Amino acid sequence: MKTMNLIKNLRLSAILFSAITIVGCSSDDDAAPAEENEIEVVTDVTLIFTNTADSSDVIRASAKDPDGAGVQELEVLNPITLAADTEYTLTFEVQNALDPADIEDIGVEILEEDNEHQIFFAFTEGAFANPAGNGNIDTTSDPINYNDQDENGNPVGLSTTWTTPSTASTGGTFTARLQHQPDLKSATTGSDDGDTDFDLSFALNIQ
Repeated sequence: MKTMNLIKNLRLSAILFSAITIVGCSSDDDAAPAEENEIEVVTDVTLIFTNTADSSDVIRASAKDPDGAGVQELEVLNPITLAADTEYTLTFEVQNALDPADIEDIGVEILEEDNEHQIFFAFTEGAFANPAGNGNIDTTSDPINYNDQDENGNPVGLSTTWTTPSTASTGGTFTARLQHQPDLKSATTGSDDGDTDFDLSFALNIQ
């Protein structure tokens, strides 16, 4: 009798151990994988300045990664040359063209994840009549005329407005820096928070 009870107890223990093991494995298998926040792969960036009074007046300045997946960074191809005393809307064309047969529009991804991205700007002091100053890369609260916001009301930067001064100038600079800030972006996060998707400095001329 004692032998029978011992066998029953052993069988029950084995069944319980198997059940616990199955539940444990099921929980591990069902657990969602940790979300990965990777910086965007960007091979081509074009800054597009459109005259707000004449949409046919468009100035483009571009940068390209010369070796695709290689070690080189984006390379600026041409300067920004704007007309004096003119208001422009600046928009961006951002692409991953590693596969020419399947070019990826990174701008769409930025819009879909606008609460994780912001473009910051820097420029030669006084290069623009509006915004004044030298941009918000050094100080987040400095003025930039953002036209777009994320779901939290924070700026994105895919569309901004710029007014040039009435006097011509040459030899200035204009920088655009896209930051990827998952779980970080707020009204006070700056250009050094998160990861940099691109950081481009163009020569700037007003004529």
